[in-house]
Amino acid sequence: MTDAYAAAGVDTRQSDAAVGALVKVLAAIDPGRPGRTVDLPGHYASVLRVTDTLGIAIATDGVGSKLVVAERTGRLDTVGIDCVAMNVNDIVCVGAEPIALVDYLAVEQADPRALEVIGRGLKAGAEQAGVEIPGGELAVLPELIRGHPSPHGFDLCATAIGTVELDAILTGHALAPGDAVVGVPSSGLHSNGYTLARHILEPLGLETRPPELHGASVADALLEPTVVYVRAALELLRSEIPVHGLAHITGGGLRNLLRLGTGAGFRLDDPLAPPPVYDLIARHGEVPAAELYEVFNMGCGFAAVVPPEHAERAGAILAAHHPGARAVGEVTDRAGTVELPGRGVTISGR
Repeated sequence: MTDAYAAAGVDTRQSDAAVGALVKVLAAIDPGRPGRTVDLPGHYASVLRVTDTLGIAIATDGVGSKLVVAERTGRLDTVGIDCVAMNVNDIVCVGAEPIALVDYLAVEQADPRALEVIGRGLKAGAEQAGVEIPGGELAVLPELIRGHPSPHGFDLCATAIGTVELDAILTGHALAPGDAVVGVPSSGLHSNGYTLARHILEPLGLETRPPELHGASVADALLEPTVVYVRAALELLRSEIPVHGLAHITGGGLRNLLRLGTGAGFRLDDPLAPPPVYDLIARHGEVPAAELYEVFNMGCGFAAVVPPEHAERAGAILAAHHPGARAVGEVTDRAGTVELPGRGVTISGR
């Protein structure tokens, strides 16, 4: 398999090693008191014990190099949705209800008009997720931030929190072979893999309208906002259906399913159809299917794992919010692998 992502400038193996080095140091922190962190290695959000029964879930993320496209086109109104979505979708995966986030906005110069437009996206995302934004931070850093073009550069990230009863945390321990995987459609690339996507698509011209996109421009496809899955996920969690796991499919593609349990594997016999932008990336970038599924969500932005007898009902609950949600496969006993037999793809955990 070729490594198109590394050729575009992102070496995921090196990144994983770097994160491992950082985590090794941080894991040795001695706070001078008993630790409050619930042991959830590799999960989507961290949980801290607040009382004997209540936990606070916390996650942080940003929008990444999708912002380069926003800067180049001057279309800043949806990246705030991406920022909110990338955080709250992670929070809900541990069974928590997101309640608030704070944003960090680093800019090359403080442009009131641009910040107002970015703020409108944050507001829209927060309302979709049902969370508050009680505060944040603005840093003007002309020596660090360079725009595309300058001086309009910025970076946007956030930290979100949620609440969860400690006995209701989705740890992944309940996963069992035969459980159904219910996939929920993505809107496109969401906010991951953009170094590779831009490397392939930007030379076509951001305002070009390739036939694969059915009238949309390259910029339209690249700036399609990340879907906020919170309300659908919370409705499923509050139903009578036993939920064994929730997965937010972000960087690393369908490998994200493996974060739900160290002893689990997955087989997706009927995956969701990828949006047209992926056909464009595959054709112009000559990226093999295996790498596409290891980098991008490929049409499945979120997934729920439930007992097989509840798959149809779970799909209906999720589809009421996100049409097209349905069972796509099952949990297997082949730990550390995600198989897509119909695509000829097998993904292994790093």
